[in-house]
Amino acid sequence: MLANELGRRGISAVLVDEKPGTAFNPQANATQARTMEHFRRLGIAEEIRSLGLPPDFPTDIAYFTRYATHELGRFRLPTARQARERVSTLKGAWGAAELPHRVSQKFVEAVLRKHAEKLPGISVNYGWRMTAFRDSGDAVEVEVERIQDGERQTLRADYLVGADGPRSPVRQQLGFRYAGETGVARDFMGGRMYAIYLRAPDFYEAVPHDPAWMNVSFNADRRAFMAAVDGKGEFAFHTQLKPHENEDEITDDEAARMFQRAVGAPVKTEVLSRRSWTAGHALVADHFQRGRVFLGGDAVHLFTPTGGLGYNTAVEDAVNLGWKLAAVLKGQAAPALLDSYEAERRPLAVRNTGYARRFADSLGLFMPVPELEEDSDAGREARRKAGEYLEAHGRAEFNIPGITFGGRYDGSPAIFSDGTRPPPDAANEYIPSACPGGRPPHIWVGDGVSLYDTFGPEWTLLALGPQPPDATPFLEEAARLGLEMTRVAHPAPEILAMYEAPLALIRPDQIVAWRGHNAGEAPAVLARLTGRAPPPD
Repeated sequence: MLANELGRRGISAVLVDEKPGTAFNPQANATQARTMEHFRRLGIAEEIRSLGLPPDFPTDIAYFTRYATHELGRFRLPTARQARERVSTLKGAWGAAELPHRVSQKFVEAVLRKHAEKLPGISVNYGWRMTAFRDSGDAVEVEVERIQDGERQTLRADYLVGADGPRSPVRQQLGFRYAGETGVARDFMGGRMYAIYLRAPDFYEAVPHDPAWMNVSFNADRRAFMAAVDGKGEFAFHTQLKPHENEDEITDDEAARMFQRAVGAPVKTEVLSRRSWTAGHALVADHFQRGRVFLGGDAVHLFTPTGGLGYNTAVEDAVNLGWKLAAVLKGQAAPALLDSYEAERRPLAVRNTGYARRFADSLGLFMPVPELEEDSDAGREARRKAGEYLEAHGRAEFNIPGITFGGRYDGSPAIFSDGTRPPPDAANEYIPSACPGGRPPHIWVGDGVSLYDTFGPEWTLLALGPQPPDATPFLEEAARLGLEMTRVAHPAPEILAMYEAPLALIRPDQIVAWRGHNAGEAPAVLARLTGRAPPPD
């Protein structure tokens, strides 16, 4: 994602990754609406929405004792086709340019790679790893090695970004440490987990329930969650390991039996890959940057994967850092602008890991009673109560407009506050607000045309209402600084009412940077937003 953000702005970058290619395993499976809005900004949202599940496959979250026995509860969500049809009719909390999409990260990575490799100046190199780096103050020297034959090269760059995972060598060399919670023990989604990527083409014939995107088994024997990968029989299955189960001794046959226990039926299974992992993390690094070296993704925040927040938080790291690096390298902003990356992204990581931990607690600490699977009155009552709880949990975890759209950068040096107070931060509620520091309020301005579609590729100055103030001072100051700024007029009264000011300045990452009633303070505003003037004490 960062390669795309840099390359489309004309910045040359070299990407090295020791893996042989993009992901084979499904990994993250939920692309949130805000991430889809960024993909729309890059012009790839429709391409990504066409991948993964068939267009009419339900994206429900369903809870079962076992997949082929009792359905306990279900939170229904639109299919990809319905999401396309409904998005332009929604207002309020879910007023958005894009709705979420359930697609495996393996498909998304391939699309991002394809587009990055088309960009001039972007060099994508799989099968290479970084072995050392040195920040000399005016550049970064990076030693890289090809896995296949040990060939070594030294690269000299203006900046280094370590998106190198939870064991990040870059983070370790910088001496940064994770803080937060780890090793949390739960009945489920805490401790040792086992991931199995598998093919079971007869699954939908063996299961008497409607298909779902996310399938959760809830019983005392084999708790698991399983995402449908292609809607035809490929699944990403994750189960809690028992204390007596040794991940190093699990064979393909034993992995298949784990899955079949959760199904409750002897479904033919082909194991494509398997590995262990650890749930129970809510960790954020103490720093995200030092000198010319930055960190992003799992290298600085580690989640238990509830709510799909890890992957989506990582995407926004790249979106945030990409335009800032480009602006500094082009001389459009002072290097001090880069200090806002940690100031903005670290609080969001703390916020998002906290939300994910609460979802994990809600699911993992809720335990099945012994009679849950009995064919008895007690069993039926236990299933009714479990279903009520799990369905409410599913709504709380997956109907999250507040988390999706409500992340803010209040207090950042790259935001020009107008002194107003933003709406409260809540997971399941979102109140659109143009208070500087947050996502711009969204509205549809034409048939299939999002307000965001009218924004320029970099800075956008919205001139709102039938008689907006003269915006010339902003445009002239932007030209003097070398900023690409687009003035966009929208006379509709409802847009002016949403933004509560006739002028609003939108950053390249589609964040409200400033709003006001006249353009007279344009030099001071842009000096602050480009790192040329410090924020007030």
